[in-house]
Amino acid sequence: MASVLVPLADGFEEIEAVSLIDIMRRGGIEVRSAYLDGEFESDLVAGANGITVQADTSIKNVIAEDFDMIVLPGGWGGTNRLAENARVQALLKEFKASGKYVGAMCAAPYALHVAGVLSEHYTCYPSVEEKIRLEGYTDQQKVVIDGKVMTSRGPGTAICFGLAIVRELVGEESYQAVKSGTLSDFC
Repeated sequence: MASVLVPLADGFEEIEAVSLIDIMRRGGIEVRSAYLDGEFESDLVAGANGITVQADTSIKNVIAEDFDMIVLPGGWGGTNRLAENARVQALLKEFKASGKYVGAMCAAPYALHVAGVLSEHYTCYPSVEEKIRLEGYTDQQKVVIDGKVMTSRGPGTAICFGLAIVRELVGEESYQAVKSGTLSDFC
């Protein structure tokens, strides 16, 4: 069974995190969310819009070999924390070096950029590309797959991003089943 790690940091975009986790689980992927370590370490992570989510484990307990992919939801507050967190940055580099999938959406491609793992072609939330680089950026696709790096635009593309991950990690049959079952004809 494919497995995906979703780090959650205070200020994450709730639509993105919950939609990604839900779609991937529907597609047969084992998903584990991880909260960041800090002075006030807690498995309850507050989203950008006041919704609190309980994470499965601490990022310090994560072993990269246990996962096929790491995916970062956006939200500027969460993205900045992911970009500044030494453990998350090390995991991103380890996943990339091991030939595993790395993904991010909305503002979170910025955290991939900071780690030096963002591929040449990518997408993100409009204006975030100005903090990353203009070369290789597109706003013409909901999801960009460049090698084993996957990026997506924002809250409205979260279901499409989750479906793209299901297609990559599990296959076309699961992708079609989840797409049909969620009435996601817009992807």
